[in-house]
Amino acid sequence: MLITHNGRRLYYTLEGPEKAQVVCFTHSLASDGGMWAEQVPLLLAAGYRVLRLDMRGHGGSDPVAGPYTMAQLADDVAVALDYHGIDKVQYIGLSIGGMIGQAFALAHGQRLISALWSDTMPQTPANAEAAWGPRIEAVKKANSCTPLADPTMERWFTDAYKPRNPGRWKQIRDTIAATTPAGYLGCSAAILNFDFTPKLPSLKVPALVICGDMDEGTPPAGNKKIAELAPGARYEEIANARHFPNVEQADTFNKLMMDWLGKHR
Repeated sequence: MLITHNGRRLYYTLEGPEKAQVVCFTHSLASDGGMWAEQVPLLLAAGYRVLRLDMRGHGGSDPVAGPYTMAQLADDVAVALDYHGIDKVQYIGLSIGGMIGQAFALAHGQRLISALWSDTMPQTPANAEAAWGPRIEAVKKANSCTPLADPTMERWFTDAYKPRNPGRWKQIRDTIAATTPAGYLGCSAAILNFDFTPKLPSLKVPALVICGDMDEGTPPAGNKKIAELAPGARYEEIANARHFPNVEQADTFNKLMMDWLGKHR
């Protein structure tokens, strides 16, 4: 389903009982709302309403000329909530989705019942330009995200995952390849230019921070820092997982998620 805003379209899915509490998801770079397939059935069975948003240039959302900022991406979430007349949500975001979640909490905290941020960062890391430069150049040169698909999957999953679930592995890989260059480059610019650390101590939103213990891109140390800075936040680590613990170790992630959501229902 599509929302038209300022001449562009934002894609979303909204499932579950109309009057139920809403759980709002934002996804990683080069992914889309489909990355939460392991979570949605459980939430619907528990009676939640589930809103999944595709970022600009990702999934079904139109690409927009970049660069983007975290504030702009967070405002897209507010646009979707306003469109549906949703006042408050429990929020879940992974990677840049968690960064957007932090930006949303800082700008629209009154609309959050709780926040769960996974495998993310509180600020642009010091070595970001060196890590991101080759990826950005590869996308520009090919005018496609296809060259990034296989190396990205290596960063996102341990070697044990693909043999265990080859169909799901291919599905996620194909989503990376299908991401629009404009969406990838615009969101990369946002990742390379943000710092929430001065403002996180002012948050008044209950927050849970989760990270895969083998995540090298957004490692445990950065996630722990968020939990240390945000008042009352809690940190949980998931063993034998890289960047997508919600997929690779879905049972463990889902237990943490459902317990957390239940406490704030």
